[in-house]
Amino acid sequence: MEENIAATKANLIAAQAALDFSLKGFDLLDKKRNVLIRNIMEFVERAKDAQLKIRTLFIEAYEALTVANITLGINEVNEIAQSIPQATEFNILNRSVMGVEIPQIKYEHHRIEPSYSFYHTNTALDVALQKFQEVKYLVYELAEIEDSVYKLAQEIKRTQKRTNALKNIQIQSSPMQDEPEICS
Repeated sequence: MEENIAATKANLIAAQAALDFSLKGFDLLDKKRNVLIRNIMEFVERAKDAQLKIRTLFIEAYEALTVANITLGINEVNEIAQSIPQATEFNILNRSVMGVEIPQIKYEHHRIEPSYSFYHTNTALDVALQKFQEVKYLVYELAEIEDSVYKLAQEIKRTQKRTNALKNIQIQSSPMQDEPEICS
C-alpha cells in the first residue's frame, strides 16, 4: 500500500517521530511479553509439583476411604460425609502482574475437628479425613496456579498480537524504512 505523502521536512520529522514512538512501544511490549513468559514458566513448574503431589495424595485418600467403606459400610461413611461442613475458610485476592489480575487464594491450615463420633467409627475414617483435608489445600493451590497460567497465557497471546502488529504494520511499512536519509 503506497501512500501519497509530500516529501517535506515537516512530514519527515512527523514520520520519524511516529517511527520512534512505534519502536518504543514495540520495546515495551516485548519486555512485557518476556516478563509474562517468565511468570508463566514459574507457575508451570509449580503446577507440575502440585499435580504430582495431588495425584499421590488422591491415591492415598481414596485407599483410606475404601478401607473406611469396607470396615464401616458405605451408608455409614455417606452419613458421616454429609455432616462435614463446606469449605469456606479461604479468600480470593487479586494481584497484578503487568496489568493481568491473577488470583491469590489465602487460607489457613486448620487442625481437623471431626464432626462425627468416635464411638461408631475407626481410624480408617480418620486417615481418610486427614488425607482429603490435605487434598483440599492442594486443590486451592492448584486452582490458583491454573487460573493464573490461563490468564497469563491469554495476555501473552494479546501482547504477541500487538507486538506483531507494531512490527509488521507500523514499523516495517513505515515510510522511514523505504526513504533514504535526508540531510538538512
